[in-house]
Amino acid sequence: MSASDERMRRWRLVLGGGDADGTGCGLQGADVQMDAALAAVYDQGREGGLGASAPRVARWLGDIRTYFPATVVQVMQKDAIERLNLTRLLLEPEMLEAVEPDVHLVGTLLALNRVMPDRARESARALVRKVVEELERRLAQKTRAAVTGALDRSARTHRPKRVADIDWDRTIRANLKNYLPERNTVVPSRLVGYARRQRSVQREVVLCIDQSGSMAASVVYSSVFGAVLASMRSLKTSLVVFDTAVVDLTEQLHDPVELLFGTQLGGGTDINRAIAYCQGLITRPTDSIFILISDLYEGGVRQEMLRRVAAMTQAGVQVIVLLALSDEGAPFYDHENAAALAAMGVPAFACTPDAFPDLMAAAIERRDIARWAERHVPS
Repeated sequence: MSASDERMRRWRLVLGGGDADGTGCGLQGADVQMDAALAAVYDQGREGGLGASAPRVARWLGDIRTYFPATVVQVMQKDAIERLNLTRLLLEPEMLEAVEPDVHLVGTLLALNRVMPDRARESARALVRKVVEELERRLAQKTRAAVTGALDRSARTHRPKRVADIDWDRTIRANLKNYLPERNTVVPSRLVGYARRQRSVQREVVLCIDQSGSMAASVVYSSVFGAVLASMRSLKTSLVVFDTAVVDLTEQLHDPVELLFGTQLGGGTDINRAIAYCQGLITRPTDSIFILISDLYEGGVRQEMLRRVAAMTQAGVQVIVLLALSDEGAPFYDHENAAALAAMGVPAFACTPDAFPDLMAAAIERRDIARWAERHVPS
């Protein structure tokens, strides 16, 4: 097939056929099934579509997994759920076994958690665990390396108390100007090393997560990161979720799947109440990082919420506000509250999961987070 014919074929699949597509291109073989799978979701004029038939949806799920790559399948599943109102079908175990698992689907299942029948719950947990394990493989090593490196750098000193604490490589590099050729040696004028390494907690981290419906993907990623951070002895990690109520899920951090099923997506938002609770978790303000993950649509007392954030920063807490922690692009958020936070030196921005480990490193080293966001967050 020539490049021109291939372009026409692709346009035909995009436009969906009919008199108005303008391509004059006919479909053959597998392309006919691909076109039917696309039309079931995207052709508004098609009668019947997928309907509410579980067998029909199951066949459709099988078709799209046959003809499209996994990334496209995930997009089509998401669109089918939203456009055709197929959410209820996800309560059927056979549907859960047929879908391509992804973060969006996990968010949908968590929103259905309270109405999910027992026979579907086991399948749902298996799907959620598969997604969580994949995210951990992708993100855990990078996060641990970034945090460990930042803790080491933040503990560096020019007055190491023991020979064992001297970083000889950095000390030699810093003193190369003092090299004595006749003695074939470097005479150090200053030492570079580490402060006495402690086995105790070096930083307190509090993740405060808005579990309103629009934050579903952020809840999933935050739970995975929380579990990874909690596995590091040098950090004391707490995880709190909130809507109009506040729930401390720190005890579930050892199992992010169990933690996720402890959330309840949807409902209102009381950020002020959540921050008030989290303030009580912080025992060492100057060694603490508070991360609020929220779209900032406050249903509680706005001025009190801002006052609490100001008090935390004045006490020395490193406060970070993430409008989203996901790959979903620019989120909807309360611009007025974001501007008010920025005015007090607390920038609010969206962060991708891949950038979060470096953000944690910047926070541990107490770098300028606003400047970090300028370099790492697309405008």
